[in-house]
Amino acid sequence: MTEDAMGAVPPGVGAIVVGSFPLAHGEWFIPHSHPQHHQLVWARRGVLGVAVDDSSWVLPPTRALWVPAGVVHRTGATREAVLCSLYFEPDRCDLDWADPTPVGVDGLLARLIVHLSRTDLDDGPRLRAEAVVPDLLHPLPATPIDVPHPTDDRVRAVADALLADPADSRSLEAHARAIGVSRRTLTRLFVHDTGMHFDRWRTQVRLRAALPLLAEGQPVSRVAHTVGYATPSAFLAAFRRTVGTSPGRYLKGDASFEASVTSAAADHGLTPDR
Repeated sequence: MTEDAMGAVPPGVGAIVVGSFPLAHGEWFIPHSHPQHHQLVWARRGVLGVAVDDSSWVLPPTRALWVPAGVVHRTGATREAVLCSLYFEPDRCDLDWADPTPVGVDGLLARLIVHLSRTDLDDGPRLRAEAVVPDLLHPLPATPIDVPHPTDDRVRAVADALLADPADSRSLEAHARAIGVSRRTLTRLFVHDTGMHFDRWRTQVRLRAALPLLAEGQPVSRVAHTVGYATPSAFLAAFRRTVGTSPGRYLKGDASFEASVTSAAADHGLTPDR
């Protein structure tokens, strides 16, 4: 399954080929790229994560990520999921976004993706459906969560502790003592190695850890506590300040969406994923 996902994209009649790949909890593809095709990564079920260098995106079924041809990325599941990939031939696609770009997925786009995943679709209906897809891809304004990985052994020791437990509440001074340097030295090393001050880097780690939990529908109060915030309001303020919007708007989840995807699958004779 991994080889299929990362290998040559099979030819199609039109400009878009759709592939579907079940992923187990915690399963990730190794870093790879698609040199000849742009890719739209969408979670037909579950929650996906995509990482490009130090940037990462969390994708519930209401969000997808445009990955330009040739961009090296990793895709995986924060829990059991179905990855649905649309591969676009650059020479036959009007979109020319040079950077990974999140897009919103509403009921109409979801239905079209399900429709195009059919193997019994005649050429005419397929080409007509493909022509609509680019018009439905609208960039979302929210920024990715950047967590630069340090290379200095001392900074990496602190980073590894926080990645293992984002709720670790120790101060910068306590971390400095643990690795045998002064607070001032660790401050300088952190900025030099990651481009961020310690507090900002830890906030990024906490928000990245929170997004899959929120996408799975866990209450904000529980998520805030899990990733190290004393109150939901403190977590929400940090989220808005960093990402530029609220968690609800970021994920754009609503009860009618899942129904529309299930209905689309039923309309086309596909068994809904459970």
